[in-house]
Order: sequence, then C-alpha cells, then structure tokens
Amino acid sequence: MTQSLFLLPGDGIGTEIMAEVEKLIAHLNASGKTDFVYETGLVGGAAYDAHGVAISDADMDKALAADAVIFGAVGGPKWDDVPYEHRPEAGLLRLRKDLGLFANLRPAICYSALAEASSLKRELVEGLDILIVRELTGGVYFGEPKEITELGNGQKRAVDTQVYESYEIDRIARVAFDLARTRGKKVHSADKKNVMKSGVLWDEVVREAVKDYPDIELHHILADNAAMQLVRNPKQFDVMVTDNLFGDILSDAAAMLTGSLGMLPSASLGAPDPETGKRKAMYEPVHGSAPDIAGQGVANPIAMFASFSMALRYSFEMIELAVALDTAISDVLEDGLRTGDIMQTGCRKVTTAEMADAIIAKL
Repeated sequence: MTQSLFLLPGDGIGTEIMAEVEKLIAHLNASGKTDFVYETGLVGGAAYDAHGVAISDADMDKALAADAVIFGAVGGPKWDDVPYEHRPEAGLLRLRKDLGLFANLRPAICYSALAEASSLKRELVEGLDILIVRELTGGVYFGEPKEITELGNGQKRAVDTQVYESYEIDRIARVAFDLARTRGKKVHSADKKNVMKSGVLWDEVVREAVKDYPDIELHHILADNAAMQLVRNPKQFDVMVTDNLFGDILSDAAAMLTGSLGMLPSASLGAPDPETGKRKAMYEPVHGSAPDIAGQGVANPIAMFASFSMALRYSFEMIELAVALDTAISDVLEDGLRTGDIMQTGCRKVTTAEMADAIIAKL
C-alpha cells in the first residue's frame, strides 16, 4: 500500500540531512519493505524568501494531506529582522497548530558507545532511556493576551498568558499513560502547582485520568525539581509528562545527558481520526539549523534518521523496520564512526553522507 510523506527540509543543515532521508527512502522502497511517495516543500526562512511567509497555504495543504510530515530545521541570522509573525519558527508553530499536533514525544536515549560523550559520569547515563511527553499546542506559547504595551516614561509591559483547559491536560496525560504501558509503566507528571493555578489544574486532571490506568505508577514532581533530578539521577525516570513550557526546557536538558543534541529525534502526534484511527504526525530532529556549519557536509544525520524511525513506528506501524533502523544506528556507532559533534579519541571522523551511507548499509 502506497503511503505519502511530505518533506520540509527548512534551513541550514535541514537541507543536508533531508537529502540523506531521501536516500534512505529510496533504499527502503528498492528493498520492497516500503512503498513511500513524497513531495518536498518550503518552510522557515526558505519559505519566507520565496513567499514572504514562514509556510505557504499551498504547502500547508500538502502537509494536511500527507500520511506523515518529515521536518528538518528552521532559522538563522539571515532572518533575524523579519516581522515577528513571519519569523522562520512561525512555520513550525503553524504546522503544529493546524495539524493539531498536541503530543510531542522526545526520547532521550544514551547509546553505550557514546556514554563518555555525556557531561555526566558514565554510570549515571549508560543505558538511559527516558521519554518526555510534552503538551504542544496549549500553554504560554499560545495563550492570549500575548503582547508588549507602552506604559509611558520609557517603560513597557510584556504579557504572555498560561492557559490550559481540562481536556488538553487529560488527552496528553492519556498519551503518556498509553506509552508507559509499552515501557516501564511509570510516569512522572511535572508542573508548578505550588505557585501556578494552571499547575493545580494540571495535577488534578492527571490524577483523575490515571484512575483509568490502574497498572500505571504515577509520581508528581515539581518542574524545577525535575530539572535537578535529571542531572542528579536521570535513570529514575521512564516517562515524564508535562506542559508546553516546562516540556521545552526539560526535554532539552534530557537531550544533553546523551552527549549531543545532534543525536535525538522527536515525534509530534495529533488525535486519532474517529473513522480511520490514523493520526496527523510530524517528525523532526531536536537540533536546530546550525547555520555555522551549514553547507560543509559535517552535520550529524542520526537525529533525522531516528526521527524517521519514529515515523515508521508511530505513523506506519512498521515496528520491525523501526527496530532495524535503530539497531543500524547503534551498530555504526559501535563501529567507531563519528561526525564532528560526537567525535571521540580512537574513532573515525566521517561526513554527513558517509554516516548516512554507513547506516543504510547496515540495513
């Protein structure tokens, strides 16, 4: 059965790592394991240069029609002075909002071969496997009012509004509980109920939702303590569920435990369609567009490949193929191949294309 992908390379190294994804798709199709068709569009600064917006309506329609969206990275100093509503990141926010991608899955996995690359001691991170489930379409990033107003006498006031409704909290909690059932059946819910009313509601709704999951061990943790515990003893966590703001911060902290942002994938999922059961979904590496190394062929493609593995798993239920791709990544690292961001003594430094080719060869 033919399945459709919409590729949005974006800016900077996004175009380089997406070129390797196209090679991966061609390999999988040629092997007979998949039958993917895809189109490529513009997002971020590239879209602004072409259309004056961070993503065009035409490309948004293609994203809505696809079985999954594969996203590279956006942004760079070239677009620092564009109008706020057209900044490269606005394309990413529109994709999340219009596709209804409320659940962001951010795994933090420490490959054994890279344990020494972490800023923490090997014994704290070796074998690390955390999944952070972040609410993605609510909270302070989308709440209104969001404004800067003049007060006079040279003073200004900036306002961002943290808003959550019960249903938004309930649905993200249930995603976390469902995923926990496939893992260690333990969930930490992180909020700031001690100082924020939204945190009080968050905690109340999560505790009510878990009543439908008697097999799940639920722990409450304040978000600032969660940040400390991620550095102190990260392997105490299995699944963590939290809001948009805290999820943004905690998932980046967890990412660095693994040694490099260039290693980590993410998935953003919508609600299942009531008729087909299919979810809108977008898959993207955690790292940014890295304009300082763009065009040099040195970017690490592993996070992009791992994101594609998540697409195989969550959008297409190709679990065995996802496992094979994850294993290929691990095997190549064990062989000692490294891009510059994860380079270690005694290993062989390779280019973006060489790393991708080695992973594909392992498949």
